[in-house]
Amino acid sequence: MLESTSDKLGGGTSSCDRMWTMEVQVTNGRKDRKRVSRTRDRRRESSQLQEIKQEATRGSLKRWKHYIQCDGSPDPSIAQEINTFISLWKEETNQTFMEVVEKSKLVLRLIEKLKLILMETPPFDLQEQNVIQYQGSILQLQELLHLKFNKATEILLRQASTLADLDSGNMEKVIQDENVTLYVWANLKKNPRYKSIKFAGTQIGFEIPKILATSDIALQLLHTHYDHVSPLKLVRTEQENNFLMTETVTDEGTKTTEVKTTEVTTIEVKTIEEPVSQEDQEEKYKNIVTYLEMVSICLPLAQLYLIENTTEKPFIYEDNEVDLCQFTTLGGVYHLDILELPPQYKPVNGWMIVQILQEGLQKFTYPPETVEDFDTENAFPPIEVTLKVHENVIFFEDPKVVRWDAEGKRWRTDGISNVSYDAEARLISFSLETFGPVTLIQDSHVNMPFLSWELKPLEINNVLLIVTTLFTEIQIQIKENLCMLISIKIKDKEHVSNLEGKWMSPISFIFALKEAGLNIFPSGHSHFYVVTNNKNPSVEMRAYRQMALLSSAFAFGWSKWNIVCNTTKVIFKAREQPTEELIENPKWVLLMFSGDRAQRLKMDENSNSYSEALKEGTEFHSTLYHMLKDVASREAMEKINNSNSLFIDSVCHMLLSIRFLSYS
Repeated sequence: MLESTSDKLGGGTSSCDRMWTMEVQVTNGRKDRKRVSRTRDRRRESSQLQEIKQEATRGSLKRWKHYIQCDGSPDPSIAQEINTFISLWKEETNQTFMEVVEKSKLVLRLIEKLKLILMETPPFDLQEQNVIQYQGSILQLQELLHLKFNKATEILLRQASTLADLDSGNMEKVIQDENVTLYVWANLKKNPRYKSIKFAGTQIGFEIPKILATSDIALQLLHTHYDHVSPLKLVRTEQENNFLMTETVTDEGTKTTEVKTTEVTTIEVKTIEEPVSQEDQEEKYKNIVTYLEMVSICLPLAQLYLIENTTEKPFIYEDNEVDLCQFTTLGGVYHLDILELPPQYKPVNGWMIVQILQEGLQKFTYPPETVEDFDTENAFPPIEVTLKVHENVIFFEDPKVVRWDAEGKRWRTDGISNVSYDAEARLISFSLETFGPVTLIQDSHVNMPFLSWELKPLEINNVLLIVTTLFTEIQIQIKENLCMLISIKIKDKEHVSNLEGKWMSPISFIFALKEAGLNIFPSGHSHFYVVTNNKNPSVEMRAYRQMALLSSAFAFGWSKWNIVCNTTKVIFKAREQPTEELIENPKWVLLMFSGDRAQRLKMDENSNSYSEALKEGTEFHSTLYHMLKDVASREAMEKINNSNSLFIDSVCHMLLSIRFLSYS
């Protein structure tokens, strides 16, 4: 059963708020409207109508913007367009490495768009066939892109003899771009004493054994600044999201939340731009009410899904296998390959001819499968590798090196030894038994649990969120429907990040922070790896929604008592903050919220003992909004009433993603 919020919030209400205006009970697919707020005025209906129209046409607007760009790129959400793009690119041959690099920029944008569609689409709008289509397109683009890089490398290696260095007689080439860097070395002279390979102007290179120094081989290090090797994360489909949250009270008076499956019918909202008859007006109103009922059920459940904890780990990991629920790959993937040197170009009567091998570029097997003529212990030692850690990635601890097991489709820690890391030079060295893709990983929860947090308004529709962890302090600005990284402090020193000053949508922003190593976003599995407060998800969700609603005028902050109270309640600090003033010593009050009851506590942050006693002169309220409304100034209420709906949704999404009430 869903609660009702204030009936006087005016035109700036959000989808987080508007669903509280009615209570809907759903049983076996039949919607029985139990109660609708009687005081909803015309202004509120108009606001909701405009908001629904925005949501219903958001996808259409994106497609229209794509259409008017006229840049020739396909719409990746349309199967016919993306399949045509893939087919045409497969037919293109003899592309140089730089030509593939330029094409890769478009391909990476298409992959990013598909991933954002999967992440941004509300669960109740996500169809299973669409998920299959989008993920299939992503995999095809990833595989084709890597194939094109291999083909381009083959073309480059055919010219190795014409690109040989005058001093060493071997070929050495570095091609660098914003998304990919290629280091390639061709062994043309086969000098047994030339076993130390360092690419010019870098410390990146290899120490190879004698058998490789005397073989017709090439060494390739292709550093893709993205990870197209790890398996795609599963996306919950519409069929899996047909559930309903109900609450029951036990004999002991403890409230429990239960999620039950039920049939939720997908509803198509027909937009009538210019009603021309009374029937059109009635049909439009009926569509609005029906859509509101659906959203009032589905959206809170989608938000609950963001903070729900899984009951068990999804996989049983073997020894030396990397648990991708616990660790995150950072800085992209280093594709290390020993290649058989292809036939070289030869001048003949003024022409350059070359033999094209039908099987294409082949990998050199190391160690060889048959080793009868060798002392294997000495002839095939591990290869020493030195790599550069990506400059835009933060490691709070020494990174771990892992290798890709192509057969088992997993990252593994075995086969790697003698790892050393120079944090200042950002160089990592290790011994590798067999070549293949390697990457660096970091504990996903290195910054959890959080030490403290604070959410404070800067002005209307503009807040600052500060999260303090053991290693860093991260400041995030949320303005309207966009987020931006303000600053990062590591050991009380400012750290410059390439993300600073860039406005992004909340989901894109969260994705970018994770890729940079700034993961402050727990997953459904994080409670297996972090000590948490483990708050009731329903209570936690409602607290975030109401904080977001009030965030234009009120500041909220961490309280040490939150870990003391039981899991069905949350405690945090609050105060009204005039956005035009900078308060040096703010006076906080302690609030307790249990989902359906809010109160101001008698104790404060400096009290010696825990108490749930009510502050004198105050009373219980059903929501945080009603409680703070009693003490708020007229200016504060005006800011709250005039807050932009997209801003409130953005703040709410960020709070739900960080979950500081359970992870501080």
